[in-house]
Amino acid sequence: MRHTRTAACSSVLLLAGACLVGAPATAQAAPPGAGPGYVALGDSYSAGLGAGDYLPTGTNCRRSSRAYPVLWASAHRVASFAFPACNHARTNDVLSRQLGTLGAGTRLVTLTVGGSDAGFVGVMTTCALGGTSRCLSAVAGARATVDSSLGDSLDRLYSAIRNRAPAAHVVVLGYPHLYHLRGTCEAGLQDTARAAVNDGVDHLDAVIARRAAAHGFTFADVRAAFAGHEICSSSPWLHSVDLPAVTESYHPTAPGQSLGYLPVLERVS
Repeated sequence: MRHTRTAACSSVLLLAGACLVGAPATAQAAPPGAGPGYVALGDSYSAGLGAGDYLPTGTNCRRSSRAYPVLWASAHRVASFAFPACNHARTNDVLSRQLGTLGAGTRLVTLTVGGSDAGFVGVMTTCALGGTSRCLSAVAGARATVDSSLGDSLDRLYSAIRNRAPAAHVVVLGYPHLYHLRGTCEAGLQDTARAAVNDGVDHLDAVIARRAAAHGFTFADVRAAFAGHEICSSSPWLHSVDLPAVTESYHPTAPGQSLGYLPVLERVS
């Protein structure tokens, strides 16, 4: 499903009465009954970094009209939709800057968050430039960070979401494996490092899934949907290192959003 910037923003205008993607939301209390029907929170994977066709929001959030939340809202013609998800967002950023649109009238909340807390950018930079040994060390450090602090951060965020949107069905989406092992790549990381990165994703997803379940939220696992479409596969839905657009490296492409994330959300929403 392809959306132009104008069409995507026009769709949001029709659904919500305003294109609610221009500025970060705050965590101020909303009056009873307020809040869009669907609110898409989270980090770059929710915002759609890597999918292109970015909305002219005046921020660095890199929200794409091809991101799975926009595609879902358009397909379901939701009565109102807010899209505060933002590139680089950590759990505390979502807590402090993205919850302002939630309210008693919100019926669906989606989010991906936790990768930035684990140091995703730093890990992948080290792995791409530092060799296998340093990559393994960086992944181990990220796992330790996840174990030491991410659970508590997610608990605070999930509790705040439930308090602000008590009637909402909350779907927490996970992260895909980045690499297809023994694949088509002739350069770059060795498979030992690629496997360690994938194991790190498994560890991150497991923590996110446990904390989501503890709060009564639905965890949506996207790893099976991306199987066979990781980096080094014959048909990847993720960017490898992209020097002309380096921030898009290791993020889903437009097909990754529409064929990977969107069908998983459809099954649980």
